[in-house]
Amino acid sequence: MPVLYRTYRPNKWSEVMGQDHIVEALKDSIANKRIAHAFLFSGSRGTGKTSVARILAKAVETKDEDVYEIDAASNRGIDDIRQLREHVSVLPFSSPFKVYIIDEVHMLSKDAWNALLKTLEEPPKHVIFILATTELGKVPETIVSRCQTFNFRKPSREIIRKQVTSIGKKEGIELDAGAADLIALLGDGSFRDALGMLEKVMSSSKDKKISREEVEAITGAPRAGLVNQFIENLLGKNEDAALKVLGETDKAGISMNTFITLVLEKTRFILLVQHSPASGAVVKERVSPDDWEFISAQANKKLLTPFILTTLLEAAEGVGRARIEVLPLELAVIRVCSSIN
Repeated sequence: MPVLYRTYRPNKWSEVMGQDHIVEALKDSIANKRIAHAFLFSGSRGTGKTSVARILAKAVETKDEDVYEIDAASNRGIDDIRQLREHVSVLPFSSPFKVYIIDEVHMLSKDAWNALLKTLEEPPKHVIFILATTELGKVPETIVSRCQTFNFRKPSREIIRKQVTSIGKKEGIELDAGAADLIALLGDGSFRDALGMLEKVMSSSKDKKISREEVEAITGAPRAGLVNQFIENLLGKNEDAALKVLGETDKAGISMNTFITLVLEKTRFILLVQHSPASGAVVKERVSPDDWEFISAQANKKLLTPFILTTLLEAAEGVGRARIEVLPLELAVIRVCSSIN
């Protein structure tokens, strides 16, 4: 099976998803022939920084032999940068520019930064630097100030869900709505991670149809049944049963961050349908038939209050900071079930 992320890596501007603000700005600068000598792309992993860097190199008519990709994690010393400085003075082979893409640039040593700064201050006219980093805060301000900086946003789950569904079809795989949505959630804003998850599920699936249950089993994500049990018991203020579900989830080694995200999404859907039946059509498209049946049934009970959802939101914020991940959720259950709202 091919590596999906590489196979479906964007090769032109129209294929870049979720970064319209960056694409338009770069296209305009090229059209107006106002191309900076140094760019700094920052953002979390898998958001398209290197892909956009390669597309930018092509857009300024740089051929492959004049594009150099450097991994700063393994070429981080001053000798590496000194070698680079000597290299940039040589004219390109057959292009108007030589483009240097330096990935994970925040990994450079202090001496290497100083050496690179000298090159950025007075670069040859035929050289363009594209620096990429997942940790902008570690890049010296002296470097940042000499670059045109672009911040790559995490794509929304909806964008990733559409991409996963589209690529699945191209690979002859049909994902149900719940499966695509869960893969998008587990991707956590990274195209690369989401496609890696899709690849894992595809390689383990016995047929060409993938359900949410298959994704849960293969990835170790919390089962929809556990999430539903927790919500139903919480809304019914069945404290003992809700805490028992949390205990089972924790014992299974399931990420509480993933669990609470799924709980929040489903309770949000319940709240929307409960207060705006017209929202049902939109929600129904996003979930599996079983989940829709659960959501609509809970909405009809009209037990979900803004207080409960707010309490869950506060618990979600606490999960990432807590020494014991499940504790904020346990406290939320106790708070909701002991309230008189």
